Amino acid sequence: VLFLVFYLVMIYSDYTGYPFPTAPPVDPFAKIRVDDCGKTKGCFRYGKPGCNAETCDYFLSYRRIGADVEFELSADTDGWVAVGFSSDKKMVRRDDVMACVHDDNGRVRIQHFYNVGQWAKEIQRNPARDEEGVFENNRVTCRFKRPVYVPREETIVDLHLSWYYLFAWGPAIQGSITRHDIDSPPVSERVVSIYKYEDIFMPSAAYQTFSSPFCLLLIVALTFYLLMGTP
Repeated sequence: VLFLVFYLVMIYSDYTGYPFPTAPPVDPFAKIRVDDCGKTKGCFRYGKPGCNAETCDYFLSYRRIGADVEFELSADTDGWVAVGFSSDKKMVRRDDVMACVHDDNGRVRIQHFYNVGQWAKEIQRNPARDEEGVFENNRVTCRFKRPVYVPREETIVDLHLSWYYLFAWGPAIQGSITRHDIDSPPVSERVVSIYKYEDIFMPSAAYQTFSSPFCLLLIVALTFYLLMGTP
């Protein structure tokens, strides 16, 4: 009898092509929307003027969802992208850091770090949840939530308070972060409140040079000289 049942199952399997229920497909990573920036979420963009989450050197967004804050990060790197929360503008001490790390298996993992001196120490207590990430087109992109309020803990800040946001990205070796790509990573000009949504653009070094008043004045002077010519 058992043999007959097995035989009938095999025949049915060959006929239908689907012998057993298959697992549902994994939802693809939803692209980061930038048209919501300054409206339903706050955004920071670093790079070329007019860049978005797929073209900025670095991109971050935040928005409140109930008792959580959802963060979206993306950077032009094959290693890691991170945001730090600091009481000052220096990425050297007592900074709570969330990093999205691209490992050797192609996955993007969300890790929690705490800056101690000049290096970041990974903290096993990770406040992130609903984590998702992807590595595509030489970019690390991720999305996660963490609670607004946390029990008193030195390495995890309360996000209902305002902090300077530190932005960094860089290479990874065997899934471990290494030094960030630029010597002086960008920092928010003022403390950031999760209760205020802004869309802030910060030009990268290549565009800061030509946006300074002195350089603009120099360009105007040279243009005037070339147009007037010499007698």
